[in-house]
Amino acid sequence: MSLSMFQVSVPAFLRALNVLSTLLAKGEEHAAAHGIVPDVLLGARLAEDMMPLTAQIQRVSDTAKFCVARLCGIDAPKFDDDEASFQQLQERIANTVAFLKSVNDKQFAGSETREITLTFGPYSQTFTGQDYLLTFVLPNFYFHVTTAYDILRSQGVKIGKLDYLGKYA
Repeated sequence: MSLSMFQVSVPAFLRALNVLSTLLAKGEEHAAAHGIVPDVLLGARLAEDMMPLTAQIQRVSDTAKFCVARLCGIDAPKFDDDEASFQQLQERIANTVAFLKSVNDKQFAGSETREITLTFGPYSQTFTGQDYLLTFVLPNFYFHVTTAYDILRSQGVKIGKLDYLGKYA
């Protein structure tokens, strides 16, 4: 039996978003326990030219919701990218999860071959749905999940590999 586009995307996104929610909760607890102003942790970056923690969470959310929307040929919910607290980031994750749970495998019918074109400034790239998911979306999604983890870890939050992996299926 082969895997469907739905099976390769939505469950993976949901699992990682739940892990990210737990990591954020641990970050919030760490900030409170150590007297760290939440803005300091939320604005932390791994390098000066990288996006801060808040933007990493926003990119995880965007990558998942836009992938599903593009593959299913539906509209993604719009989020304003103005989250400035742990609570607002948790709400964004919850809203992303709700959107992902609103789709079903039938909506992905034919998505393997659906043409997806992305535009980056003056450049554009056209993918088949399968190539879009496997060569662009999944690496991008996990890059931002990992970077959020790394930012929290670099700020002293007591998390490790098992926290990143989360509960096994």
